[in-house]
Formats: sequence, C-alpha cells, structure tokens
Amino acid sequence: MPLPATMNAIECTVPGGPENLVLARRPLPRPGAGEVLVKVAAAGVNRPDILQRQGRYPPPPGAPDILGLEVSGKIVEIGESVEPTLSGMPVCALLPGGGYAEYAVVPMDICLPVPACLSMAEAAALPETLFTVWTNVFERAYAIDGDRVLVHGGTSGIGTMAIKLGRIFGLEIIVTCGSDEKCAAALAAGAAHAINYKSSDFVAEVERITDGEGVSIVLDMVGGAYVARNLACLTSEGRHVSIAVQGGAKAEIPLVMVMQKRLTLTGSTLRPRTGAFKALVAQEIERTVWPYVVDGTLKPVIDRVFPLGEAAEAHRRMESGDHVGKIVLAIDGQI
Repeated sequence: MPLPATMNAIECTVPGGPENLVLARRPLPRPGAGEVLVKVAAAGVNRPDILQRQGRYPPPPGAPDILGLEVSGKIVEIGESVEPTLSGMPVCALLPGGGYAEYAVVPMDICLPVPACLSMAEAAALPETLFTVWTNVFERAYAIDGDRVLVHGGTSGIGTMAIKLGRIFGLEIIVTCGSDEKCAAALAAGAAHAINYKSSDFVAEVERITDGEGVSIVLDMVGGAYVARNLACLTSEGRHVSIAVQGGAKAEIPLVMVMQKRLTLTGSTLRPRTGAFKALVAQEIERTVWPYVVDGTLKPVIDRVFPLGEAAEAHRRMESGDHVGKIVLAIDGQI
C-alpha cells in the first residue's frame, strides 16, 4: 500500500496550556540514510513534553517541532544503508521529537525490537524512562547489587521504572510519594520502602529505614531545596544524580558534608545527547536489559491510554500529578 502524503499530528504553535495542543495535518516525513519511517501505534507522554508545550524546553537543532520522545510501531520505509529485511519489523524507539503523529522518522540504531509479550502501549512506554534510569543510575551512579537507592517521584514513569530495574538488578529502592495511596502503589510495583513526604520528613525516614547508614544513590528530579536534604541521606562515597529541576534550578550545597562524606554530585539530560551516544546506550540496553523484556520480567506500569486527539487531556492528567506510571497516546486505535 502506498504511503500517504500527509499525516495526523499534534501541533502546538503557541506556547501555553494543554488547550494549545491541536490535531493538524502535516507532511509525511521521509527517512534519510540510516533511518527508518515508523507507522506509529503508540507514543509515550513525558514531562519534557509538558515543558516544550509551555515554551520552556525547545527541541534540539534538527528535531521536529512535534512533541513526543518515544514511540512504538512498525517500520514501513527504510532509508539508505538500512537492511531491507527490517521492513515490517515492530520496534520501539527514543526520539528527539515527532512522536505525537501517525508516522515518525527514527535512526535505526536507536530502535529496539518489540517482543510478542509486550503490547504496543507498553512498548511505547519503555524507551524514555528506561534510557534515563539506565544511564543515570547504572552508568553515572554505577549502581551495583545491594546498593540502596532513594528515588523521588516514586509513582512517576521514572520512579516506577527505577523500581522495576532495581528489583531485577538487586537494588533496594526507597521512594518518596505525595500520598499514602501512591505509597501503596509504589510498594505494589516493587519498592522496598515508600515514604509519604507530605506527612513525614524523608531524611529522618531514610535514617530510620537504613539504621543510620543512609543510601548509596539519590535519583533526584526535584532540585532546589531538596538537594541539601538528599545529601544528608547519602552514606560515605554516595552519589547524587540530578535529572530534573521541578523544585528549582538553584540549590545551596553543604560543601563540608560533601568533603566529609566524599560525595559525588552529577546529573544529565538525555534529549540533547548525540545520536551516537543514544545508539551506544540502545546497544547496551539490548544486551543487558532487553532479555528481561523479552521474557516478560520487565514491563512498564501504565497509568492510562488516551487517543491521539485527546493529547490535551493526557497532558492535564500528567500535570495533575494523579497518575501512577506512564501515560500513553494511542494512534488511530491501533493498540
């Protein structure tokens, strides 16, 4: 069947609220060398999408202005230097943008094969959080079997992925959540401990849970005033990894504590990294983590699936903070 000249996509031509996300017709993108065109079945919704919609996180140079950092679907066209036999293959992939659409161009070396045990909604919910948690917890913070890890936002997409990977690789995951109900959901997902930060001091709770030893790693998406409190939770030689600054981009660092405990402070953002870097991460994930996806051990926690045309409602759901796990957009009811 010939490909169409245009496709449905979600546009946000004016920064602002969710109501600015509108369904529009866009020209069909075409793959270049080393790229494939994916007929999108589902697209994950992520916090950077919210920031881009608000005008606070522009796409990197060369990326589509269409939102969406992860998709699942089938390869329907291949670019130069891509093996022809891959046409028709079900894949999921990390994108610099363009996921909220019926078709998306993806570098082939960042695609991961979708096994039969995953739905397309589940496959679309994996790449962004999996790449983020893997590169930050296991690479930047070099987590090893037996490490205790404190994760803020325990029922977010990142939080639930950290819980899932932690269980697979022998980590003791302690999370913070904003309600007793969310704490229960985090425990059900596999967290070792869950702290309601609204009713308890998480620093005191970490000290109690660990018998005063502290944690080896903090995965922080809050920033601001949380940073100094996070450092108080760390044991000697502990590692603090920042991946977002929802609570503020500036923090006061107790340097004496850093020196006395010999702490490491690091962090990263994934979207601006080069395609070559992401391809290396994809290879490592396919070798190290993907076997657990293939055998059904690792699956994402799905909060809710919205049709593409209800992208605004999906954003409202994320901004409400009521979600547990990943929010996904279904394209044309394919899933």
